[in-house]
Amino acid sequence: MGGNPHEDAASGSARPYRSFGAFYPFYLSQHAERTCRRLHFLGTTLGLAGVIAAVATMNFWWLAAGIVAGYAAAWVGHFLFEKNRPATFSYPLYSFLGDWMMWAEMLRGRIKF
Repeated sequence: MGGNPHEDAASGSARPYRSFGAFYPFYLSQHAERTCRRLHFLGTTLGLAGVIAAVATMNFWWLAAGIVAGYAAAWVGHFLFEKNRPATFSYPLYSFLGDWMMWAEMLRGRIKF
């Protein structure tokens, strides 16, 4: 599926990654387009802002708003710019961790913004 090295060519089914370390290079390959990465950064930041607002106000609708805004921005990046299927559909936990790792690496300048 879309260049996934863990795809079994005979069956077409994806084999699970055994660690986040093995998954992360694949995750980065699915975010090669700069606008997609920027939208992920925006989405992750909006998600964090939602968490902070929810805790600060004790209004947990902010949490829902942050999650919706975060995923909406990321999925726009995938569907309109990267033109691939978000990894979150197949690897939700590793994808969530990848979002935060990529966000931190972009913030530090290790990944081009």
